[in-house]
Amino acid sequence: MSSAVPLLRLKAVDDGDLAVMSGALQDAIVPIGDIAYSPGDRQFMMAANRYRWEIQPPDATSGQGERVNCAVTVSNVIEVKRRGINLGDRSQFLNLLSVTCTERTGEAGMWVDFTFSGHAAIRLETTELLCHLEDFGEPWPTQWRPRHADD
Repeated sequence: MSSAVPLLRLKAVDDGDLAVMSGALQDAIVPIGDIAYSPGDRQFMMAANRYRWEIQPPDATSGQGERVNCAVTVSNVIEVKRRGINLGDRSQFLNLLSVTCTERTGEAGMWVDFTFSGHAAIRLETTELLCHLEDFGEPWPTQWRPRHADD
């Protein structure tokens, strides 16, 4: 179905870039075991399987679509906070709703917020925004197109 559609590689350095990345990541499934922070490298990383919204068929009612694995990295991270996420339960999965950034009031840097369903969230404090998304592996077909109340 998507052989002509290349895998995504995105870079975000401002809120506009991050909005595009957030759209690509909407409804991604993130295993708790695939979330990591390396304080020495000041890098936050996670792997997710994301719905390929960019190849959505013209007839969205067909339900046929694809998912693909992707890596998300955020650089320049100086602190990570989480809400509603038990990192000890590595069998848990999170459903990503959005990724946003906000300038820190009175200070240099940004907050990058990953918002998940069920009121779960991860907030990254960064010195400056630098985020990468890169698909990897082969996409696979799915009949389960994510649905939202406003669809």
